[in-house]
Amino acid sequence: MKITNPATSLFCAIFLVATNHLAFAAAPKKKADDSLLTLERIFAKNEFSAKGYSARWLDHGHSYTRLEKLTNGGMNIVRYQAGRDRPEILVPASDLVPPGGDTPLTIQGHSWSKDLSLLLIYTNSKRVWRTNSRGDYWLLDRGSGELRQLGGDAPPSSLMFAKISPDNRHIAYVRDRNIYLEDLHDHSTRQLTHAESPRIINGTFDWVYEEELGLRDGFRWSPDGESIAFWQLDTTGMRDFTLIDNISGLYPKTTTFAWPKVGQQNASARIVVANLKANTMRTMEIPGDPRHHYLARMDWADNSRELIVQQLNRLQNTNRVIKVNADSGRAKTILTEHDKAWVNIHDEMHWLEGGKQFTWISERDGWRHLYLVSRTGGKPKQITTGKFDVIDLIKVDEREKLFYFIASPDNPAERYLYRIRFDGKNLTRVTPANEKRGTHQYSISADGRWAFATSSNIDEPPQTRLITLPDHTTVKAAEDNKGLRSKIDKLKRANAEFLYLDTGKGAPTHARLLRPPDFNPKKKYPLLVYVYGEPAGQTVRDSWGGTSHLWHLMLAQKGYCVITIDNRGTAAPRGRDWRKSIYRKVGIIAPQDQAAALRKLLKDRTYIDSKRIGVWGWSGGGSMTLNAMFKFPDLYHVGMAVASVPNQRYYDTIYQERYMGLPGDNVDGYRKGSPINFAQQLKGDLLIVHGTGDDNCHYQTFEKLVDKLISHNKPFTMMAYPNRTHAIREGKNTTLHLYSLMTRFLTEHLPAGPR
Repeated sequence: MKITNPATSLFCAIFLVATNHLAFAAAPKKKADDSLLTLERIFAKNEFSAKGYSARWLDHGHSYTRLEKLTNGGMNIVRYQAGRDRPEILVPASDLVPPGGDTPLTIQGHSWSKDLSLLLIYTNSKRVWRTNSRGDYWLLDRGSGELRQLGGDAPPSSLMFAKISPDNRHIAYVRDRNIYLEDLHDHSTRQLTHAESPRIINGTFDWVYEEELGLRDGFRWSPDGESIAFWQLDTTGMRDFTLIDNISGLYPKTTTFAWPKVGQQNASARIVVANLKANTMRTMEIPGDPRHHYLARMDWADNSRELIVQQLNRLQNTNRVIKVNADSGRAKTILTEHDKAWVNIHDEMHWLEGGKQFTWISERDGWRHLYLVSRTGGKPKQITTGKFDVIDLIKVDEREKLFYFIASPDNPAERYLYRIRFDGKNLTRVTPANEKRGTHQYSISADGRWAFATSSNIDEPPQTRLITLPDHTTVKAAEDNKGLRSKIDKLKRANAEFLYLDTGKGAPTHARLLRPPDFNPKKKYPLLVYVYGEPAGQTVRDSWGGTSHLWHLMLAQKGYCVITIDNRGTAAPRGRDWRKSIYRKVGIIAPQDQAAALRKLLKDRTYIDSKRIGVWGWSGGGSMTLNAMFKFPDLYHVGMAVASVPNQRYYDTIYQERYMGLPGDNVDGYRKGSPINFAQQLKGDLLIVHGTGDDNCHYQTFEKLVDKLISHNKPFTMMAYPNRTHAIREGKNTTLHLYSLMTRFLTEHLPAGPR
């Protein structure tokens, strides 16, 4: 109907607008689709966080303790007997209220004296590089009920690694690079060491020892409580690295610390024993230039007279196990482990038969196996044999003469529990064959009769059960993550596929592939490769992957195939030759294997669109992404490299020299393995991301790559996260922002969906 009257037209227009507004306002809000993943659900709302089950076995029997939260914010420390439902409150939260306060301490860590009469509480912690290893310590005397803070006039959050002596007479801790001692009877404090300069470190470590050897706590009480053995590092002569913080104030702030790049000078390390009874300090007489050797492990040798020290040469192809007399300082090598490539340090040394022999892990027969070594030395006795790796020795049961360990002889992506007798007989898989495939982890009680078993796979979140050993019978469900499982079950997704890709270069590579939930094999799909590829890790695992896996699932929902491939040299349980084939060729063999596997995939899976191939990775994976984009520019079209090391010469001594040798002896290897030297070959779309406060893979190397790409007039996209570390997670919304950035870049340059 045609309306000619203006007034009528105006009335109709107002009426229609009002009616539409009311209709819009009254429309029901569209319910979110629970089957679809979003960045906000994964990284902002944390809807898919898995719950762990935290329980600590006590040193005897099968009792364990748990921290149980109260409504007022405090925590009770509760003891359980495995198999019984009658918990005992060992320490009520009310006992942990500081004098004059009204709120219980927040427990961030705790430890007991052997008789459980003394409780040490760690709280108010601060981050030191990777971990929160500096904080406040409080001691509770359960007999008297006294709760007091340690450290005297020490500033807040300044104590590290406090430990009660075995005889309950003292507590030792590190403060400002020195070891202090507090008397538990008269509460007096004395400084045990006196660093002569800021370059001397007692009882803890410099950056590279902490990062690459996993050492933070640097002192050990003797079993009788009369001596302390500790590391002392001298960083004099080491070159310093400086981090710049531009966002914390009006003027930039700098942090300077000793950081040895490849080929540069290391700290000088020695072991010192402080005899508290005799009031003496003695340096152990360990042979070798202390700046060209690493003291990678040290502890008391199951008595209070001798130490056991593991010493690596700088090339890290020889590990000498040295027994040292704590009184005289004299040292004797009782075992030498050597490899043409490198040797791995482990924490699986356990003393048996009252200290007569100890367990040892070696790859000397081509596989990672368990051995026994006499206290006096001699040829190690091999306990496990066969073409499989002992991944982790987790329990020595002397009562039953059994070793429990993790292995996966048939599938490198999985993990199961095995046991074997002390004499090397009766190798048995403990994890039942009818258990679901995937990764099974165990925490075993002191008496070896009980364990908390946690299982997951890439398609199912973890669940923890209390079981009996060796029959593996479930007694109760400790944490089933029922809520998370329900959310995951609602997601639109396809289960992951594990496959081998035979590239003709030795053993086939192992891979894990995600496909879109509405996959049509007659269509062509873009592929995103997630890569790490370095010797320090393995990405093809059949275990729950957390937020990064959920992001990959989200991309699959959008129409991407996502794959991760373990090339030769990754830390998979596939034998020594697999892991060490990349010696002196890091950044060379891995990209070649990745490219060969990808070509094989393109040949076998015709639904992969060869014109839409992307790759991304973090840290070493960022470096591999750069190598892929620069060395195979016609194969990869889009790359996203996060926190990479473009030039291996700029990384640290311990890590890079372990796998590449000294730079002067492998000039060509360092050059060919460093992607920055091939930046001129870039063709595709590249995003590079870095935190300016990265103490690990420095922002300096990022800027050098930027400069190199500019010099070759190569277009690229870059993002710098101010004052963020290697994790790029500090600050509000940082993780959400990063993954939003990568998602936008990917969808813009590598369009999703089938064609």
